[in-house]
Amino acid sequence: MLRLTWVQPEDLLGHELRQARLDGREPAAIEARWRAAGGADAPERAGASAGRASRYLRLLAEDLLDELADLPSALAEDEPTDLTAIRSLCAHWPQPSGAPRRAAGRPAPGPDALEAAWLGRAIGCLLGKPVEKLPLDGIRALARASGNWPLAGYFTARGVPGALLDRYPWNRRSAATCLAENIDGMPEDDDLNYPLLNLLLLRRHGRSFSTADVARLWLDELPPGRTFTAERIALRNLLTGIEPPHTARHRNPFREWIGALIRADVHGWTNAGDPGAAAEQAHRDAVLTHTANGVYAAMFTAAVIAAAATGTEDVHACLRTGLTVVPPRSRLALAIAHALRLAGTHEHFDDVVDELHAVHAPTHHWVHAVPNTALIAAALAHADGDPTGSVCRAVSGGWDTDSNGATAGSVAGLLAGSPAALPDRWRAPLKNRLATTVADFDGVGFDTLAHLTRLEATRP
Repeated sequence: MLRLTWVQPEDLLGHELRQARLDGREPAAIEARWRAAGGADAPERAGASAGRASRYLRLLAEDLLDELADLPSALAEDEPTDLTAIRSLCAHWPQPSGAPRRAAGRPAPGPDALEAAWLGRAIGCLLGKPVEKLPLDGIRALARASGNWPLAGYFTARGVPGALLDRYPWNRRSAATCLAENIDGMPEDDDLNYPLLNLLLLRRHGRSFSTADVARLWLDELPPGRTFTAERIALRNLLTGIEPPHTARHRNPFREWIGALIRADVHGWTNAGDPGAAAEQAHRDAVLTHTANGVYAAMFTAAVIAAAATGTEDVHACLRTGLTVVPPRSRLALAIAHALRLAGTHEHFDDVVDELHAVHAPTHHWVHAVPNTALIAAALAHADGDPTGSVCRAVSGGWDTDSNGATAGSVAGLLAGSPAALPDRWRAPLKNRLATTVADFDGVGFDTLAHLTRLEATRP
């Protein structure tokens, strides 16, 4: 039996009930009807439940998803998705810094800095892939068993007792290619596929691309089997005739998860010194699949990277800049501010992580953008932007480990400014080779990607 993940209505319903509570709606009456009919919770970590629901439950789930979407939100005024409304709430929206735009081109990071950013993204992703979906206790136990705690290198199965691996198995899809003893180049991952797609997006449409352009590109170039959560829902919606931005809202309980954030890097890399423009690009991309805090996470990340791309700001200034494009009373802004306070007051990052999990884990799914973005910010701040410290802290904090490591690595690599600033133990196993199903990029080198990114960054 084929159980396609992240699309079964009976599985989406449980996620939507949790999301409704998070974004200020009251789903109790609808949940009672679901429970009375025999409806179950959403799968805790997988994308689909083990067995097929009855036709009655499936049809009921579809009806209840639509009813939940119609509930009013008490947070609507503080958490809009419309860009004009977002900007109206951001009193310190950033203005372009540095040299004015030139008719013949634009400011851009050098090729070494961009290569370091691409490498940092790959390194952080690769570090996090084997332990994706594992609980925090499992990540710590596996690393300690191999003498790799606090994290300082790629995960390995060497020295790890079999009983521990039975209790905390590596990610099924990743162990064969992502443990230290198995790495042979950078394997395919959606955290690298989306930056490649956005590089392709800019090559075809330039910075004036529309959300519809993003949708067309995905239909042309993105295999549905390489998508997850909100992105898979958006593709399903496109194929049923639903147009953006409604693709982000229709029966999509993942609209505040991390998917838009992992697409944001290219928007930052190509807008050095202009975090506002980077955030606006990220917004046009994100609203295909996300709303509110899911969109803000992408805008925050793009703005942080655009500030880092100048080569003149430290990580703390970049993080402060990122917050200027996030509505200040939103759940994301409050979570990031809290995470940065923790990073500034705790000597040991484990203590930061434990407090973040105490606050967010009881109410949020492990892929939700709010806790994951907070963790990324805390990791970067606590490590002062150091590449090894940033990716290891981000991954050691759990939740969406590969995505968090990738984004932390991208920012820290860009700040480092050169591939040589990234230790050889991280770079060498990648062999300057990236696997992907996106367009003609399979096997591309990170130096080539840096060159292609710089071309888009300097385009008038």
